[in-house]
Amino acid sequence: MLDLVLRGGQVVTPQRVAEMDVAVLGEKIVAVTEPGVLDAEAARTIDASGRIVVPGGIEPHAHIATPVPQLWTGRPGVETQSPEAASRAAAFGGTTMLIDFARPLYGATPLEAVEQRVQRFSGHSYIDFAFHCVFNGVSPPEHIAQIGELISSGVASMKVWTITRPGDPPNPATDDGHLWAVMDQVARHNGIVAVHGEDEAIVEFMTDKLKREGRDQAYNIHLAHNNLSEDITFRKTVRMAQRTGAGVYFVHVTAKEGVEAIVKGRADGLPIYGEVLHHFLCFTSEDYKKPEGNLYHTNPGLKFTEDRDALWEGFTGGAISTVATDEYTTPKAPKLAGTTIETIQGGHNGIETRLMIAYSEGVAKGRVSLQRFVELTSSNAARVMGMYPQKGIIAVGSDADIVLIDPSVHKTIALSDLHADSDYSIWEGTEVQGWPVTTILRGSVIVEDGKLLGNPQQGRFVKRKIASNVLTKPAC
Repeated sequence: MLDLVLRGGQVVTPQRVAEMDVAVLGEKIVAVTEPGVLDAEAARTIDASGRIVVPGGIEPHAHIATPVPQLWTGRPGVETQSPEAASRAAAFGGTTMLIDFARPLYGATPLEAVEQRVQRFSGHSYIDFAFHCVFNGVSPPEHIAQIGELISSGVASMKVWTITRPGDPPNPATDDGHLWAVMDQVARHNGIVAVHGEDEAIVEFMTDKLKREGRDQAYNIHLAHNNLSEDITFRKTVRMAQRTGAGVYFVHVTAKEGVEAIVKGRADGLPIYGEVLHHFLCFTSEDYKKPEGNLYHTNPGLKFTEDRDALWEGFTGGAISTVATDEYTTPKAPKLAGTTIETIQGGHNGIETRLMIAYSEGVAKGRVSLQRFVELTSSNAARVMGMYPQKGIIAVGSDADIVLIDPSVHKTIALSDLHADSDYSIWEGTEVQGWPVTTILRGSVIVEDGKLLGNPQQGRFVKRKIASNVLTKPAC
């Protein structure tokens, strides 16, 4: 007997979008058939008529239970929201898998940092999880030497920042030499490098210049973390990828120059991938001038209208591979407290709104097809980060991570609709069409009709291995 059958929904697969039935046994999908073909009994049948059936969303970029600099909060020991809260919000938003970060701190090695994060999330997450391992600053040779073991143990992606972030604990920039060393080892062992790409010298120069000119207000953050900074760093990193053979995943692309660098690298046959944050598709630097404009800021920051347009072109045309959030939830008061470009705080709670905004702004407005929507919100992240076809696809043998979207819902988002531990949302008042109504994790219904049915013991650590075609050419 089957455990679960979904009948009558519009199922989105790589091959087609059609009314089909989906059967689940245990944690896996065991059949995807034409309507009426399945005749086996099932413990439960869900009528998916009028619903769009898609793979569970994959959030490739989140900072959960992460130390928030005392510079911003005024007190030590503050973290972004807990795994329980963030994964609960994710589940309500149709996301069944997230990738966070493991950062070696206080003498820990990279391997120890991963184990610490696995322990922090295990038993505390409603959805499955994995980690990018962080190599920032001057990583000791013995840490870089662990990259091969990290990749073989299932941690397939390494993260670097090319710019220093202030605060405690310190987060120094990875210089060109150490970026080269990390990329070389990652290439040797078939992993991928996630890059926060900004030019530190340009940002520092512009920060000092704006301060001298009396123009260092928070709403001018985009003039310091500017387009040229992204342009130079992206192109330099692509060149390093060419020399080392490493795959590169650029996080939170913000500028048209960043999109152009990705397009050029991919045209040259390099395994270069780009990520856009969903609010970068909907807001610009003009929004910083609103009464609570700081709330819209996530590093490196919103840019100009033409940059937003270029991000949409990448979103619809293929240069952008994934949509993410850079989830980093902190209270509203610290977000609003920064008055200058050096004290404005980045991050916002977005993990729940990612799918509904991508659907409403993308599919409902005719910008992308349902299949492209699935690529951007799930399957491409699964491919690039080494989980495909276990995750990111509705197919026989894949994990039964499934989301039902009701396309008939027209709703104005209110904070009361959301489930994060947060006292604000930049999406409050936004009108959307389409809403995730059922979320299934490995065959278990964890959210249904606005009710949380799962528990935080259900999420598991997922080991990843990237397919060779993803690392030899632009595969998605």
